[in-house]
Amino acid sequence: MTVEAPDDTRTRILRAALDLFAEHGYQRTPLRQIGERLRLTKAAVLYHFPTKEHLLTALIEPLVSDLEAMLDAAEAGPPERARATVLEGWVDTMLAHRRPLGMLFHDIALITRGDTYHRLMRIAMRANDLIAGPGAGRRERVRAVQAVATCSDPVVFFTDVPDEVLRADMLDGVHRLLDGAPPEDLPPRGAGPGAGGDAASGRRRPGRPRAMGPEQIEAARRMHAEGRHSADEIAAALGVSRATVYRHLDPASTQ
Repeated sequence: MTVEAPDDTRTRILRAALDLFAEHGYQRTPLRQIGERLRLTKAAVLYHFPTKEHLLTALIEPLVSDLEAMLDAAEAGPPERARATVLEGWVDTMLAHRRPLGMLFHDIALITRGDTYHRLMRIAMRANDLIAGPGAGRRERVRAVQAVATCSDPVVFFTDVPDEVLRADMLDGVHRLLDGAPPEDLPPRGAGPGAGGDAASGRRRPGRPRAMGPEQIEAARRMHAEGRHSADEIAAALGVSRATVYRHLDPASTQ
């Protein structure tokens, strides 16, 4: 006879709850339904989780703990690396917890109660401070808040995009927000519409970007090296032209 590990039932309940919350929503999933999926009584579920809110808190806890650990590492590391550590670590943590985030997107108001909410607020404030940097003014702090959203929101809106592609796009976007677009993405100073921009507004004409950020280049090269993606597929995934992809690949590898 196999003896169950002490936390095995608890883990199974959490997995079933995550599946059902994602499928039906937190509010429309009673504890009884979770128990039925696992052939457990409601009393057995309540033994491990006295209320449904305890279940939700347990599902969010790994995400919250990972964010806190990431910020601890950023604060303990070199100050000049703090911002990069937070930006990359935030994106990686969000991607590692895509399923719980998708569930929370539909029931986000549920985390506005209790200690979890206050922990998340403290996490956000710490991240904002590290991204903005010491002595930051209002504009830098506003951009820091925007940067956290840039490193979070796409995870729940682009659920069909592979992790490595979405990671590259998110980091490219946040660096453009904080550091400005790469020079090759901007029209020459004073250039008119015929030169690829609008002289009055300084904006490029609509169309796919002609350049990729460092993270996108890395993702393109990795996808190409795997041999499972065509140049057209890589271009579509990254939102650039085929010519742009070829420009950043090793010429010898595209023969």
